[in-house]
Amino acid sequence: MFKKSILGVLVLALLVSLCGMAFAGQPKVGIMTGTTSQGEEEYRAAQEMIKQWGADRVIHVTYPDKFMDEQETTIQQILSMAQDPDVKAIVLVQGVPGTAAAIDKVKEIRPDMFFINIVPHEDPLMSAQKADICLETDNPARGISIIEMAKKMGAKTFIHYSFPRHMSYPLLANRRDIMIEECKKQGIEFVFVNAPDPTGDAGIAGAQQFILEDVPRQVEKYGKDTAFFSTNCGMQEPLIKSVLKTGAIYPEQCCPSPYHAYPGALGIEIPADKAGDVAFILEAISAKVKEGGGAGRFATWKIPATMGMAYAATEYAFGIGDGSIKGYDNGKMVELLKKYCGDGIKTSTYVAPDGKEKADNFILFVGESIIFGL
Repeated sequence: MFKKSILGVLVLALLVSLCGMAFAGQPKVGIMTGTTSQGEEEYRAAQEMIKQWGADRVIHVTYPDKFMDEQETTIQQILSMAQDPDVKAIVLVQGVPGTAAAIDKVKEIRPDMFFINIVPHEDPLMSAQKADICLETDNPARGISIIEMAKKMGAKTFIHYSFPRHMSYPLLANRRDIMIEECKKQGIEFVFVNAPDPTGDAGIAGAQQFILEDVPRQVEKYGKDTAFFSTNCGMQEPLIKSVLKTGAIYPEQCCPSPYHAYPGALGIEIPADKAGDVAFILEAISAKVKEGGGAGRFATWKIPATMGMAYAATEYAFGIGDGSIKGYDNGKMVELLKKYCGDGIKTSTYVAPDGKEKADNFILFVGESIIFGL
C-alpha cells in the first residue's frame, strides 16, 4: 500500500511538471527605446527585432520624450515588461535617467532578470553595477577621431553644441575635454555653444529651430571651414540640413550611423527591399551630398552603431532566455557586436578618466568612418 502511494505521488508530480512545461511560454525579451522624435533609429531597431523574433516574443515600450521630468514613467515602463514571467532579459536603448532605479525595483521582484543597458545616461560605474552589460561607442576615443576627421576635411574651427544636462554626463564631458585638447594639437579653434535642451520648455522643436538659425550665424562668423557637432540625436537632421546649405563641415553624428538623421535630412526614401542594405544607403547619401555641393565635407561610420548594438543585445538576451548563454560573457558579446557592426570595430572596456576605476562589463567600441562624395 505504501509503495502504491509513493508511486501515485511520483506520477502526480511528473504530470504537474509536464503540464507546467506544456503551458510555459517561450522566453521573451523586453526592449525600451526612445520615440521616433527622440531616437528614431533605436525605435526602428526595436521594430526590426519584432519582425525577426516575433511580436509574441518581443515586448517594446518607449521612454517619454521629456524623460528628465518623467523618470517615474520610465521606471513604470521597465517594470511593466518585468511583470511578464516569460521575459527573461530587458534591453534598454537608451539608459535614460531613472534606469538605475528601475533596475533596482525589478530586481526586488525578479532577481533573475538580465539587463543590457545601451548608451547609459547615468554615471558609468553605477550603470555597470546595476546592469549585467553596458554598451556604448568609445567616446574618449571619438574625442580624438572626430577632430582628426574634421581636420582631414579642412576644418579651422570646431563648433560643439550641447547643454548643461549632457555636460553633466561623465562620458560626454570627458569627450568634450579630449576634443578641446585635440583641437589645440591640430590647430583648430574649439567653440562651445550652449543650445536649448530638447527636454526643456522649448522641447525638441525649439532645439531644432535654434540649430537651423544658429549654424548660418556661426558660418558667417568663422567661415565655411567650420565643423559642426551636437551631442543630441534630435538636433542632427537640422544640423545636416544647415551645414549642407551653408557649405560647412559635418564630421560625425552623436550616434554615428548612415541611418541616423541622414535619410531624413537629405530626403532619402528607403525602399522596402533595401531596408538594412547599408551599401545602398551609403551610396544614396553620397549622391545627395554631392548634389548639394558637400562632397568631401560630410562623414559618418560605415555601420549603424546604435542599431547594431540593439541587434547584438537582443540576440544576446534571447541567448540568456533559452539558456545558450550563461550570464556575462565578454567574448560572446563582442562576437555579436562584430556580427552586426562589422569585424573592423575596435572594442575595449570602460576605464574612469582618473584611470583608477574600471568596469569590465561596460564594452566600448569604435567603427570605421567614411567620407561622402569622394
